Amino acid sequence: MSRKQKRTLIRIIISLFLFAAAYLANIFNTNERVRFFAFLIPYAIIGWDILWRAARNILHGQIFDENFLMAIATIGALTLREYPEAAAVMLFYQIGEWFQQYAIGKSRRSISELMNIRPDYANIEAENGLVQIDPYELNIGDTIVIKPGEKIPLDSVIIEGRSTLNTSALTGESVPKDVCAGDTLISGCVNMTGLLKAKVTKTFENSTVAKILDLVENSSSKKAHAENFITKFARYYTPLVVISAALIAVIPSLIFGEWSEWVQRALIFLVVSCPCALVISIPLSFFGGIGGASKHGILVKGGNYLETLANAEIIVFDKTGTLTKGNFIVTEINPAQISEKDLLELAALSESYSSHPISESLKEAYGKTIDTSRISDAEEIAGQGVRAVVDGKAVYTGNDKLMRSIGIQYNECRQNGTIVHVSVDNVYAGYIIISDEIKPDAIDAVKTLKQQGIRTVMLTGDRREAGEFTAKRLGIDEVHAELLPDDKVTEVEKLISTKSPRGKLAFVGDGINDAPVLACADIGIAMGGLGSDAAIEAADIVLMDDAPSKIALAMKISRKTLKIVKQNIVFALSIKFIILLLGALGMATMWEAVLGDVGVAFLAILNASRALKTKK
Repeated sequence: MSRKQKRTLIRIIISLFLFAAAYLANIFNTNERVRFFAFLIPYAIIGWDILWRAARNILHGQIFDENFLMAIATIGALTLREYPEAAAVMLFYQIGEWFQQYAIGKSRRSISELMNIRPDYANIEAENGLVQIDPYELNIGDTIVIKPGEKIPLDSVIIEGRSTLNTSALTGESVPKDVCAGDTLISGCVNMTGLLKAKVTKTFENSTVAKILDLVENSSSKKAHAENFITKFARYYTPLVVISAALIAVIPSLIFGEWSEWVQRALIFLVVSCPCALVISIPLSFFGGIGGASKHGILVKGGNYLETLANAEIIVFDKTGTLTKGNFIVTEINPAQISEKDLLELAALSESYSSHPISESLKEAYGKTIDTSRISDAEEIAGQGVRAVVDGKAVYTGNDKLMRSIGIQYNECRQNGTIVHVSVDNVYAGYIIISDEIKPDAIDAVKTLKQQGIRTVMLTGDRREAGEFTAKRLGIDEVHAELLPDDKVTEVEKLISTKSPRGKLAFVGDGINDAPVLACADIGIAMGGLGSDAAIEAADIVLMDDAPSKIALAMKISRKTLKIVKQNIVFALSIKFIILLLGALGMATMWEAVLGDVGVAFLAILNASRALKTKK
């Protein structure tokens, strides 16, 4: 509870005690002046700030808000000598506001705890031992020391030591990660066991933890359609009810008389018309959904993206690194003119300058240090493979498209893995089969999405046979293979044209190579965003680990959040409309009006807070 909330609570308790005393005095004392001052004291103690804000806003041209409605309603009640009602309206309104602020504060604290990853200090070595300094003061190349139990202050690389990391603050997963010399450390993780010495690779403002904190802190600036609707609704709604209240007070009075009766009805109408239940609960619902997602390592850049994901009907997956591990291994070597050893050596040397997972698997299978002096004129050909001069010979290593583009003849082969062809001086030298491993939870992830009515599609640059084999194992509805990056964009545009008018298309990729497709889709989801600047920048939603199951969980959170938003809108408007009608007809008292307003707001806030909690 904040200091402001404690002060308000004290005012509420004092005012409640004085109101009870005034009510008892009212039973035994009918003197009008005594009654007036007895109820005016608790009214002033609990309501002075509302009256002040109403007056200040009027001076600034902001007339129609809940402070104005409460001020007019209660001052009108005092004028009509309805002293208990005036004090009660102000008192119960403040009680409702206090509970609302408490609920909002609790939600904000929950999110702050979830994202409590900002490091307070970094250790550097000095003559007198370790010294703690602000992470902002460190530069790239500086050496830091991370003791067991401390947060990793900056993105860095281990130069000495071995330990286990707790990455749950970033990924939502409790399984620890073992690290040793040469491994990358991501800021925000917690060092659990051993002492680590590491070299800083990014300044604090460019570190992973800074980017994540900035993303979460600014997520509220990107409002969903429902939030924008409520903002516009309140802008027109409040003046409309004030005008309606004035008409209720004046027109029937001129026709039927009984001025005080119709003015009281108008005041009841004003009290119950306060739109705070909608204005507060709708943004809080999206805020809670974003916070609940971050608890599971799902970072959503704004309420608009959460709303879009809830309406997704097509999810398009990249294959490598998204549904599969991307750790290719060589499973078969088939030479045509040379030995297996020479074929693998040529492939590894020609691919030595590429960082593609297939290249890495060839180099790993080769198992020897690459002699770069034997290689020259290396060139990567997008979506096809590489060209390089090895020992003075022109070597092409890549897929079917590369072989066709240089006019190499070879026998077609049908294999489930990825086939890497090799040609030397325009002569076919053979092929190597490389297989990728499907992620453990990928099959269940696709199954869960299909149970939610989602159409699943896979796009891959791999061979059709390999793509169809993977898609069949996963249960993917549709697969498009042998695609270049531009081809993926074209396929996504075609898929967008097939969805329903209200449906959305989401693309799931690694956030780096798939940036054009991520931008083309209605919503882009980056897999494995841990430590990837490009993933955080390119996508609308970032999954901080490599688990495809998080996509189904993100869908569940988004749909639950949107359901809560719709519940609050229907509930608040329905109850308010009923009490507004009863008040205008003289069938609702001021007590019922204030309970209708405060009660609806309080229940809507409690319902909105459910968005913070979503189980896997």
